[in-house]
Amino acid sequence: MRRDIFQAIADPTRRSIITLIALQSMTPNAIAANFDTTRQSISKHLRILTECEIIKQEQQGREIYYSLQIEKMKEIDKWLNQFREIWKTAFNQLDDVLLTMKNQKK
Repeated sequence: MRRDIFQAIADPTRRSIITLIALQSMTPNAIAANFDTTRQSISKHLRILTECEIIKQEQQGREIYYSLQIEKMKEIDKWLNQFREIWKTAFNQLDDVLLTMKNQKK
């Protein structure tokens, strides 16, 4: 089954993993040390994030390091931006209504 990026970020553990590796690459054991769950569970989350191309793995000697694929995160941001525009318009309209109401009271 092919997952999309939004299914990948739907899980709170996967979002936490993304946050962890956003600043630096980490090994699976280093990632797992931040969670109260099994190493196998973290491996499953890493596999899903890798399948969705949110993270990439890189072999360095005997260790595998996971790092964030920032381009995929931009895809999420692009999708969210349409809602930012809607909210911005709605808040601007609300500001106009409140200003009109305030001026009418004077």
